[in-house]
Amino acid sequence: PDAVEAMIVAAAGGHHVFLLGPPGAGKTMLAARLPGLLPDLSARAALEVSSIRSLAGMSVGRSLVRRPPFEAPHHTASAVALVGGGADPRPGEISLSHNGVLFLDELPEWDRKALEVLREPLESGTVTVSRAARSSEFPARFQLVAAMNPCPCGWFGDNSGRCRCTPDAIERYRGKLSGPLLDRIDIHLAMTRLQHEELHLNAAPGESSAQIRERVIRTRDLQQKRTGICNAHLSQSQLKEHCQLSTSNQDLLDKAMNALQLSARATYRILRVARTIADLAGSEHIN
Repeated sequence: PDAVEAMIVAAAGGHHVFLLGPPGAGKTMLAARLPGLLPDLSARAALEVSSIRSLAGMSVGRSLVRRPPFEAPHHTASAVALVGGGADPRPGEISLSHNGVLFLDELPEWDRKALEVLREPLESGTVTVSRAARSSEFPARFQLVAAMNPCPCGWFGDNSGRCRCTPDAIERYRGKLSGPLLDRIDIHLAMTRLQHEELHLNAAPGESSAQIRERVIRTRDLQQKRTGICNAHLSQSQLKEHCQLSTSNQDLLDKAMNALQLSARATYRILRVARTIADLAGSEHIN
């Protein structure tokens, strides 16, 4: 339930998500379901997505692409495959994910150079590919979902106790990810495997994707009326205007900043996510 709620918040506010959990926890399934929770693309967004795919040599059919794209490149993909390139520069995976979702599974298995090229597009929403003959700028306002196991064997922290990884091995494994990259991801979620009883075919069904999508669309409409953008993209001045905290909430955030040594970027991420949670609850103020 916590993982589902996190994905609902991510869909409603356009937030990046980092999923950490053992094999079989549902990380890949959640990522694949996220596009189904998102509203249809606007006319402008559909034109952008269709144009990018056409430029990349992909067929778009007789009409514009109306659903958010979902790209899940393999972890052997190079930095050029992600950002784009070639003698006549073409868009890469992050541009093909524009106005949609980019899913990167097995994050520590990726080449570190490939992951580091994501840092600037995650902030700016664009990527510039420079070659000797020309320089091309492609849009790359994507929603990142990244997933990884907690250790090399995948079972660290699992109740089964089957993990045999040493602390040094776990530290090296997690150390493949840079702090600046993780600092740009809004929601970090530690997942656990479902109990067998929860997987029974006669188990009570949860809320359907169609029902969740209606809530997400209402929340997105609210954000569009307020600022014209998703909460994940709120500027510092917009945060000051729309994310004011009560004295007690501000004290709590200040204590967390000091205790957890949070960066300014992380603090702003917390405010953006809090604004989305309040919007989902129909609250004008962040409580």
